[in-house]
Amino acid sequence: MSASASIIPDLDRLALTIKTWGAELGFADVRITDVDLAHTEAGLQAWLDAGHHGEMDYMASHGMKRARPAELVPGTVRVISARMDYLPASTPDDWRARERLRQQDPNAAVVSFYARGRDYHKVLRNRLAQLAERIRGAVGDYGYRVFTDSAPVMELPLAQKAGLGWRGKHTLLLSREAGSTFFIGEILVDLPLPVDEETGAHCGGCQACITACPTHAILGPGRLDARRCISYLTIELKGSIPEEFRPLIGNRIYGCDDCQLACPWNKFAQRAPLPDFDERNGLGSSSLVELFGWEEEEFNRRMEGSPIRRIGHERWLRNLAVGLGNAADKAPGDADVVAALRARAAHASDLVREHVAWALARHGDAQ
Repeated sequence: MSASASIIPDLDRLALTIKTWGAELGFADVRITDVDLAHTEAGLQAWLDAGHHGEMDYMASHGMKRARPAELVPGTVRVISARMDYLPASTPDDWRARERLRQQDPNAAVVSFYARGRDYHKVLRNRLAQLAERIRGAVGDYGYRVFTDSAPVMELPLAQKAGLGWRGKHTLLLSREAGSTFFIGEILVDLPLPVDEETGAHCGGCQACITACPTHAILGPGRLDARRCISYLTIELKGSIPEEFRPLIGNRIYGCDDCQLACPWNKFAQRAPLPDFDERNGLGSSSLVELFGWEEEEFNRRMEGSPIRRIGHERWLRNLAVGLGNAADKAPGDADVVAALRARAAHASDLVREHVAWALARHGDAQ
C-alpha cells in the first residue's frame, strides 16, 4: 500500500476537508490518529489469557496484529476514525425510561436499540467507502482500506486515540456530546495527515454501568468478561446458554443496553441523521409470543438487511424461549406463553427443544 507520486494537497487543509465530507455523508464526527497502539498490547493479551473472549476465537486468531494496523495493512501511517449516531430520529427524550419499562413487561421482546434498523456494517462501510473515494478525487491514487467491525482492528482504542471519545468503565466509547449510542468505523490510509488529540476521560467516580449490569459482566472499570455479557450470550454464543444466566437475561432477546441506559452521559445521545437506523418490523414494540411464532422463512425475510439475521432462526428461537421462560416471574402459567412454547416443544433442533423445555418448567408445565 503506497500513495502515488501525484502532488498531494496541503495536508492540514485536506484533513479539514475530509471532516467536512464526513459530515456530509452522515458522520457526526471524524478524527485522525497515528497507528501506535503498543500501549494496548499487554491488556489485550491479559484479556485473552483470562479467556474473557469466550467463543470469539477471532479475537485471538490474529495475535497482536489487532494492535498493529500497519501489519494488517502494510503502509498504513494514519487512521481516519468516524462516528455515526444510531438512535432513530423519532426516539423520544425519555427513551431510557421507556426501555426500562419494557424490560419490566413480561410479554415484551427487548431488542437492543442498535439492531432495530439496518445492519450498521453495510451502512458505515458504504459511507466510509464514499469518503475514501472523495479523498482519491483530491489526491489521486493512494493506499487505503475501509473497516467497520470487520477485521482484526482495535477500533475503540484507535477511536479514543483519535479523540472521538474515551473508554467508559463498561468498555464502550463515550462522547461528551453524544453518550455512547453510536457506531464507529475507520479508513486505514498511507497519507501522513495531521493527527488529532485525545480527549480526557469523564466518568469520574460514577459506577452506574457496573451496578446496572444484570449478569455482573463488568468486573471493574474497563474490565469485561464477555462470557457473562448478555450481548455475548444472545449473539455470539452458538450453543446452549448456561442456566445460571438464563433468569438474568430477562426478556432481552438480542443484545443488551442496560449499561447504556444507566450511563448519565446518554442524556446527550444524538439522533441518527440517516433513515437506515429507523426501526423495522416493530422490533421496538413486539411481544415475545409474536416473534416466537415466526417460522424460518418469515425470520429470514423480515431480517433481510438486519444485523439480527446473522444469528439464524435457531438461536433466535433459543433466545425467545429464554424470554418466555422468564415471563413466569410475573405471569406464571400464562396461557398464551405456554401454548407458544408447547408448539415448539418438538422442534427439530436440540438447542431449541432444550430451551423450550427449560421455559415450560419455569411455568410449571414440564413436558
